[in-house]
Amino acid sequence: MSRGVLGTDKRGILELGAEKKVGWDEVPQGVVLHSFEGEIGNTAHIRPEEREYSQFNSYIASVASWRVIKPVYNRDICIDCQNCWVWCPDTSIISRDKQMLGIDYDHCKGCGVCVEVCPTNPKSLLMFTEATENDDALAGWPEKKKKAKK
Repeated sequence: MSRGVLGTDKRGILELGAEKKVGWDEVPQGVVLHSFEGEIGNTAHIRPEEREYSQFNSYIASVASWRVIKPVYNRDICIDCQNCWVWCPDTSIISRDKQMLGIDYDHCKGCGVCVEVCPTNPKSLLMFTEATENDDALAGWPEKKKKAKK
């Protein structure tokens, strides 16, 4: 049995879209693309970076070049509500023990869902152009808006 790719070995080494494409009518009937090598019974209890991935898996492929805008995360404002982690369609929010740690930019496509579901004021995640350095984005973070008195 061939050894799979551990998440830490080759994270984001493939660029999706660079491989040879086949049409829908060229894919063999009944083809199965396995995400993991070997037994998968305990996979849910293993951290993603410690799992043994198959050679063709989206976890080791990067889609960063698709992104035009990116979310930037401000730790000082985050309340660790985990909304961004729950709602991210690409599992690009890095969280451990219910604490937000950052963003996986290899897999984030820049959809902005994380920003939309963030409840803080100001939001702890904001969208910036891809070319904006994270430190520059953090330096210009908006201040908390005070509620108007009635």
